Amino acid sequence: MKKNIMIIGMGRFGTRIAEKLQDLGHDVMVVDKNQQAIEGLAMRFADAQIGDYTNPDMLSQLDIASFDAVLVTIGDNLEDSMITTMFLKRLGAKNVYSRARSETEVELLRKIGADEIIYADGDAADKLAVMLGGNNLFDYIQLTNGYAIFEVPILKAWEGKTIIELDVRRRYKINIVAVKNDHMLDPTPSPDYRFKQDDHILVIGSSRDVFKFDAKT
Repeated sequence: MKKNIMIIGMGRFGTRIAEKLQDLGHDVMVVDKNQQAIEGLAMRFADAQIGDYTNPDMLSQLDIASFDAVLVTIGDNLEDSMITTMFLKRLGAKNVYSRARSETEVELLRKIGADEIIYADGDAADKLAVMLGGNNLFDYIQLTNGYAIFEVPILKAWEGKTIIELDVRRRYKINIVAVKNDHMLDPTPSPDYRFKQDDHILVIGSSRDVFKFDAKT
């Protein structure tokens, strides 16, 4: 399911998340104070805004409440990150993900309203983008370009049915590689395994095919 996501702070980390989310088919607005940074991204992102994100008047013009998630990826200024996070929540942001560089920053950002903390760099940007793009993705491991292992819950209609009965590979274009329940993992489930309530499955597939399946859960 396509999501509408705003990213504030277009350094390397924020830019990488924005590019990955857009590659996965989501609508992305990018925001930064730096005119040069935004001009450099304008060819890639149709919605690129220059503005002081610590100013609530500026943020109020962006229809904050309409976004599925807002990411505050300001990595080098804790004060700006805290102020922006606070105003986003006051303006009705549904889910605010704020970047932190230490445990102290984690604690401070949570106290002022951050729903989730981004506490990572590098390839973690790709993982975060994929997790944000899903509805019920519990984990994700990149394998090759476009393909990965995902952990997702089973569909409600699957309860009591077997893997072979459901014909998962043909119907959903994903391959089940393991079944997880009550923290126990079966890495070689048999075709006649009968799904139980609260089962999760580890599947291999393309991101787009898994997102289509995930949207049904």
